[in-house]
Amino acid sequence: MRETLADDFTVETVGVVGAGTMGNGIAQVAARAGLSVVLRDVKDEFLERGMAAVGKSLQRDVEKGRLTEDEKRAVVGRIRTVTELNELGAADLVVEAVTEDVKVKTDLFRELDEITKPGAILASNTSSISITKLGAATRRPDRVIGMHFMNPVPVMKLVEIIRGIATSDETYGVVRDLTLKLDKTPLECNDMPGFVSNRVLMPMINEAIFALYEGVATRESIDGIMKLGMNHPMGPLTLADFIGLDVCLAILNVLHDGLGDPKYRACPLLKRYVDAGWLGRKTGRGFYEY
Repeated sequence: MRETLADDFTVETVGVVGAGTMGNGIAQVAARAGLSVVLRDVKDEFLERGMAAVGKSLQRDVEKGRLTEDEKRAVVGRIRTVTELNELGAADLVVEAVTEDVKVKTDLFRELDEITKPGAILASNTSSISITKLGAATRRPDRVIGMHFMNPVPVMKLVEIIRGIATSDETYGVVRDLTLKLDKTPLECNDMPGFVSNRVLMPMINEAIFALYEGVATRESIDGIMKLGMNHPMGPLTLADFIGLDVCLAILNVLHDGLGDPKYRACPLLKRYVDAGWLGRKTGRGFYEY
């Protein structure tokens, strides 16, 4: 039987796997909270792009008077970039922010279990994939948990904390306290497909796509009605483009497969756009052109 986490266990070094939009945002908020961060991606160019995004984000805070130049340099200085996974071996907690694919994530968790110290917590930024399944790929399922940050990470306050079936109370407590240290709001939910955020959000987005597909209204009208009528900051089609249509489709497939309810079936138009490579903002075209 594994030992429980020590009462005085604290997170001082955070590993982040993936330097994309979510990963570099997580690295930024952790470094800004005074933690040492090791940011890993497979290529130097991905790491350079991620650090450029961090620098740009922090510079906006400097310009708005929320940060000094010296503080900005200190934050950036707390992030070390690496391409080798074993460089995360000394981390107290590792957050993965890689592609939303169950095989990619389970393979990664299996590797992280091998290279991290026995007491380390392994967290996933997954937006829909089972934490229980990820934990089962390791020898420490009690120390596997979901930390679902919202995009853009430096701005959005919520972190959806997901407990797998084996996640210990101690692990949850450490991650809750860490989330507060990051100046975020932790809200807990259990491990079900899509958790809470995407179980509610994705069917709404999917229904908006069906409305467009069936000619109920134009994209502008659908988004405008939801913005002005429901006080949403952006319309569902704009939001889908922001998230990435491939990510939306992947989450809907998890919901459909995991819950077995036809109400989660992805709209054919969404599938067609993904097949075409029209994935939203990141490719320059989705439901809108960028």
